[in-house]
Amino acid sequence: MAQRSVNRSGRSGGVSRRQLLKGAVLGTAALGSGVWQLGQRGAAHAASAVPPAAVPVRGGQIINGFQQELQSFNPLTATFEQQRGIQMCLFDALWKLDPMGNFVPNLAAEMPTQANGGISRDGTSFTITLRRDVKWHDGQPFTAKDVVFTWRTILRPDIITSTTVGFDQLETIAAPDPYTVTFKLKQTFAPILTSLCEMFIIPEHILSKSADINKDEFNTKRPIGTGAFKLLERVPGDHITLEANRAYHGPGPYLDRLVFKFTPDDNVLYTQFSTGEIDIAGPGLAVNLVADAKKLPNVTVFSAPSYTYDAICPNMLLPVFQDKRVRQALYFGMDKKTIIDKIFEGLMLEAETYIPPYSWAYNPKVKGYHKHDPEKSKRLLEEAGWKVGSDGIRVKDGKRLTFENSCTTGAKQREQMQQYLQQGWREIGADMQISNKPASVLFGDFFRLSKFESIINGMPLSGGDPEFSFRIHSKYIPVKGGNGRNSIAYENPKADRLVEAGLREMNQEKRKQIYGELQEFLLDELPYLPIYHWVFYKAARTHVQGFRPTTLMMQDTWNANEWWVKKA
Repeated sequence: MAQRSVNRSGRSGGVSRRQLLKGAVLGTAALGSGVWQLGQRGAAHAASAVPPAAVPVRGGQIINGFQQELQSFNPLTATFEQQRGIQMCLFDALWKLDPMGNFVPNLAAEMPTQANGGISRDGTSFTITLRRDVKWHDGQPFTAKDVVFTWRTILRPDIITSTTVGFDQLETIAAPDPYTVTFKLKQTFAPILTSLCEMFIIPEHILSKSADINKDEFNTKRPIGTGAFKLLERVPGDHITLEANRAYHGPGPYLDRLVFKFTPDDNVLYTQFSTGEIDIAGPGLAVNLVADAKKLPNVTVFSAPSYTYDAICPNMLLPVFQDKRVRQALYFGMDKKTIIDKIFEGLMLEAETYIPPYSWAYNPKVKGYHKHDPEKSKRLLEEAGWKVGSDGIRVKDGKRLTFENSCTTGAKQREQMQQYLQQGWREIGADMQISNKPASVLFGDFFRLSKFESIINGMPLSGGDPEFSFRIHSKYIPVKGGNGRNSIAYENPKADRLVEAGLREMNQEKRKQIYGELQEFLLDELPYLPIYHWVFYKAARTHVQGFRPTTLMMQDTWNANEWWVKKA
């Protein structure tokens, strides 16, 4: 069983979801699916914190390999998930989710519950008591004003944020005293506590004076947080070094330094890990390298199914993708089984929906919907008016069925996947051109503002909750003024209605029915073309202690304050 954090009064800080509300659902990850299994040295068991007999030792550094270079230290202006790994070390949220699905207080002194008066009976009013011993990296005290400022900044229309989902449900928010935050939602919002795990607090005393938060030097040179680490050095294109914040309010930090080394190529990153140049293969191992990694001396490999899935994301602003029959034809023209077997050695789980089969919200009726059927694809395209041209590529109204597909340069397995897709789609008369880009470009305005034609993207569910409005609701289209991640610009009234209903329903069984209907609807609509659910393989050298990878938070640095180096 995973250890819970203990606050300085000696009380256990972890609160299970069942303890929060009886009969109500405020954030609902499937417990256990965030659990990691050890792949080496000993029987498989739930990944735990430091063994009880081990006492953390201060000092030393850990080098964490990363593929996607950071664009902004500011957690409010993140545009892709891997940045969270660094931001979570510099900034804190009110609470965290541990790998077992327990909420663990961080800036909050305790989790709000109905029992302690922190959550009203109807689930719309909240009172959060904050810790009194938290300071910003510049020595200024952290107060309730910072929480209110952060929430209001997220909702400012001029601020570029990754999503406003949940935060835009706020009716009122106040700081009645320096250590109390109260807020009321417009109506019930089931995953509100999970959403707050991703609200990393920014300093009111610094950024309230900024002329333009989107372009402030805070984002790239001078981040000030409350986290366990502070920025020491940034060498663009190479690494970022953080140093310990010895005034940190929680356990640790035990390390002197934590280094994030950027290596965009999968194979090069693995080579650096295998030679000991880096200590943690941060992005995870490519599956073709897992067997080799398990043979390395002094290395532990962790594995777990995740709440992230890979899909083809078509830009709905392009006329070619607006007819769902084209999307359906492309879907049935995908040989997903061969992709998973040949590229991923059968270690990924074929996806029919964005919700994995081990989630409480999964609809088993979607299983087996996809079958590789090029003839069906051809019939759909014929029905849609796309006729085969002289070179085998289909044409309609004088325009060829051609589009670009992009993924991150250096992501070898996705690049291989593109080759399979290109070949399979050409067989049905669709011409896919490959145009890959560095992560900083791909997930900048190119994706956010819908400048792409189609991309391969991995999309996580925050906390494992089935909330999906930020990906498909029409009000979260960035290029149309919305703050969300519906960069494919999908608009459908029924999809809007279903995701809104899922967010309002507090009964888990009724909520499951809503998301079940949504999954069936999306299989017909196919705004995204699901490929597989990720099974993560993470690796760390055995001198790295306290490393507890999770699939419920966006990055494994959620507890970097507890990492330490075991002396030889």
